[in-house]
Amino acid sequence: MTLEFISEDHASIPVLLCNSDTVKEVVARLAAPAQRWIAQQGFTGGFGEAVLCPTASGEAELAILGLGDTQSRARNHFILAAAAAKLPSGVYKLPDPLPLENAEYEVLGWLLLGYAFDRYRSTSRALPRLIAPSGMDARHIESLAKSEALCRDLINTPASDMGPAEIEVAARQLAAQYHGTSDVIIGEALIDQNFPMIHAVGRASPNPPRLIDLGFGTTGPKLTLVGKGVCFDTGGLNLKLGSSMGLMKKDMGGAAHALALAQLILDLNLPLQLRVLIPAVENAVSGASFRPQDILISRKGLSVEINNTDAEGRLVLGDALSYASEDQPDLIVSLATLTGAARVALGPQLAPFYTNQDATSEILMQAGKNSLDPLWRLPFWEGYEPMIEPGIADLNNAPAGGFAGSITAALFLRRFVAEADKYIHFDIYGWAPKAAAGITKGGTSQGIRALASALPKLLSL
Repeated sequence: MTLEFISEDHASIPVLLCNSDTVKEVVARLAAPAQRWIAQQGFTGGFGEAVLCPTASGEAELAILGLGDTQSRARNHFILAAAAAKLPSGVYKLPDPLPLENAEYEVLGWLLLGYAFDRYRSTSRALPRLIAPSGMDARHIESLAKSEALCRDLINTPASDMGPAEIEVAARQLAAQYHGTSDVIIGEALIDQNFPMIHAVGRASPNPPRLIDLGFGTTGPKLTLVGKGVCFDTGGLNLKLGSSMGLMKKDMGGAAHALALAQLILDLNLPLQLRVLIPAVENAVSGASFRPQDILISRKGLSVEINNTDAEGRLVLGDALSYASEDQPDLIVSLATLTGAARVALGPQLAPFYTNQDATSEILMQAGKNSLDPLWRLPFWEGYEPMIEPGIADLNNAPAGGFAGSITAALFLRRFVAEADKYIHFDIYGWAPKAAAGITKGGTSQGIRALASALPKLLSL
């Protein structure tokens, strides 16, 4: 896997760019042999088209890539990468200046062609490599690509190799790499230190539950990321159907996002105090499983009636959010593959988020637009608060009826935060159902680039 640019002094093949409207003008500027060759290939400047033009001796002289028409550009991600993916291996150099909207994003897409989840494969692909375009922050783009790769790798790894202990290893590696601190509370120690809901969800598995706590930096505003780390979710005693269990290795996607975002923040040297909390558990089935109708007393003291053991993510996050609030951070962000309702509402490409603050929402929405990392605000709708209050306990972890499932889950989480105005929740999907240029089928990030872009304004850095 190669996610870095080639140095400027490397021999390279020049790249020309055109779209369906400019193709004739661009081709007309070339020498006659190149014009004939391009015409023979049927090149029209369409989306995803690429032609490599040879010299008389058969060596590569230049590449011309098609960016498509207005509609195809609007409907697809990584327009440049879609064409670059058709090129043979080699080193390429883009024109200067680069005639692209969202140029940094498009160059990131080319770099991400180098991503492959190859942990279990012995073969690798030969790829078109890229010299860093002039005028761009190459290190920043590489940091974005490496953050995305970390997120994908963690999600793509099956639970047999990515249980609570393995998430701990990944977290400790990040702490060691960036000179941070790490502390982990494991198994029965969770009861001793008052994390009863994390323990209850994870106690049925032979892989002990744990709370992972990372810290970086000692000056600046305090940011705490809380990532759901359910390494595999059978549903517990409310067992999932096989069709619903198939992707549950990705139920630790919130933890993957928290670690990947942390890596990006640290690579960008944002001047803040960063904390990462990951409740890492496996929601398994055994005689020790927590049960429907159980009442759990949370770290915060709120009692929770269990009406569905498959609504476990909000339980482990509840204890972690309570713990996060005790440190009085300036901002808490939770990231979780929490509800199917969010996918029904927005599909796999849009990441819903929740905040009490209109100003926070505006900053996030603009950051998502600028970074082409799309977000959409959903409401903490006060009218649905009674739905999470069962009567027998303070809270119900799974309201009956199926209405507004993502909203009621977000309202549940908000109950565990001391200062709700300093809280943002992301209900992410973290999975690409099909491959596209720069996007492999499988684990993928949502909101990481947008959040990293928004943090300077959110925290007045």
